[in-house]
Amino acid sequence: MTALIDLETTFLKCLDQAGFTNDPYDLWELNDVFPVEVVDDLLELKIGPGELDYNIGRREINNDKRNYFDAERQKTTPVVKGICDLLQMPETVKAIEKKFNLDLTGTFLRIEYTQDSEGFWLEPHTDIGVKKFTMQVYLSRDAEAGSWGSSIYKDSQTFVRNVPFRSNTANVFVPSPHTWHGFEPRPINGIRKSLIINYVTEKWRARHELAFPETPVRPA
Repeated sequence: MTALIDLETTFLKCLDQAGFTNDPYDLWELNDVFPVEVVDDLLELKIGPGELDYNIGRREINNDKRNYFDAERQKTTPVVKGICDLLQMPETVKAIEKKFNLDLTGTFLRIEYTQDSEGFWLEPHTDIGVKKFTMQVYLSRDAEAGSWGSSIYKDSQTFVRNVPFRSNTANVFVPSPHTWHGFEPRPINGIRKSLIINYVTEKWRARHELAFPETPVRPA
């Protein structure tokens, strides 16, 4: 497992060099989010997901099969512990706040490890109000993965584009009533692996999903 100092250096560099567009809302693209060996370890994780139900385009239909970087998983999986420690560090939180003009004081870290397969889709939606920050880190290196990026919408009915999917890149937005996103149905010949990283308020009910359920982040 790469040392935490290397994780921090790489992540802070990707923040500093992030691309930006405001079409149709403020959206950032990060490149080289983690050291390559960390992505290798993330792709090798033996976590679920079991057989998922894609009849309804909402992740919550599979809540009993979703996987998180929770306290128990951190005890047994070094790469999970490293990512959680990185994103809980006061210095990292401060850098995220500065880059995206946020106040994350008192929020909690939540990281989901997603593994989407053929038949997956998500209806257009905006993240709920208790989410204060959303970042999706793409991991898969499958030959056809380039077409697996999230779908961006102007509103609930107006598709704009699918963002590129490249391993070890990320898309970031600050949730608002305008940040419509989803996943337009398309072929997935493989497993679409990613991390969905949120900072959520104390009102988040599913405490078992949180990396540090008793410890809110404290910016430096």
